[in-house]
Amino acid sequence: MNNLQRMIHLNITGHSVEKLEDPFGLLSGDRYEFFLELDVDEEDELYSDKGIGLRAIFVSDENGDKITNFYLYERGNEKVLDFALEEDEEALVLAYCKENAKE
Repeated sequence: MNNLQRMIHLNITGHSVEKLEDPFGLLSGDRYEFFLELDVDEEDELYSDKGIGLRAIFVSDENGDKITNFYLYERGNEKVLDFALEEDEEALVLAYCKENAKE
């Protein structure tokens, strides 16, 4: 199975979030840094017994809501993993971040 055909069927089990401050007032809207905890099936090539996380920067401004940057990583050692998300997975992450940004 190559990376183009894979689907990890994201199951977000928890998160931490921090609102990012713009000390110089250069950026519009609000920015949040999310660290999502993912439950990945043992059969998935992305699986790690240490756990998998996803770091995402969520932006909410006059142009709408979006994820501007994200990467998957192995929890515990923070090793960045070279995997991309499918469109529906990105949509799931965006919806989750939107729902949880205003904590």
